[in-house]
Amino acid sequence: MLPDASPTRSPWLRLALLLVILGAAASSLLFWDPTRLLTTGAPGLWRLPAFALVYALGTLAFVPKPALNTAAGLLLGVGWGLPLAVVGTTLGAAVAFGLGRLLGRDALRPLLKAKVLAALDRKLTEQGFRSVLLLRLVPGVPFQAANYGAAFSGVRVLPFLAATALGVLPGTAAYVIAGASAGSPDSPAFLLSASAIALMTVLSLLSLWRASRRPKTVAVSATASS
Repeated sequence: MLPDASPTRSPWLRLALLLVILGAAASSLLFWDPTRLLTTGAPGLWRLPAFALVYALGTLAFVPKPALNTAAGLLLGVGWGLPLAVVGTTLGAAVAFGLGRLLGRDALRPLLKAKVLAALDRKLTEQGFRSVLLLRLVPGVPFQAANYGAAFSGVRVLPFLAATALGVLPGTAAYVIAGASAGSPDSPAFLLSASAIALMTVLSLLSLWRASRRPKTVAVSATASS
């Protein structure tokens, strides 16, 4: 007779499987290049769905979304590149969300009892669409971190996907337009998209700087109150 699996170990085994899958996805980049595959394309009617699928797999392999979005603009232009990049992003987010909720949530859920994480979990659970939308719109929030953070929380699937599709639209548009107009660097479209990208970069750096100062501020406040 086979021994019964321990219910206390099962969540951690699933979490280990999730880490193995993510590690394998990242390591797979040694054998394939999503951006090159995107620019190569697929023949006939399969070209557009194949593009969205490769894009989604690229996000799971932790390929930077700016590179994928720029490839979308170069290959398909704005008309097809932008919607397919949004579809690929949303599809990749859906797969990551499913993996995180199925394999990692039970193991990491107890960690959300910490004060700060509990507040974030409550926000995502009670205001799922709004919270995920803000995570997508705020520069500097890593795409996959938002995916798995939402998966480990109580946010529902449909609000998560809807907020993702809407929230990634501005940043995706900037890179797709830049890729589509890269052949005319003096065109208004390229200059406008490049300015938007520069602004997002500055805001991302500012967000990182503020995040790095926050622990020091908390430490100083704790010392002053003791």
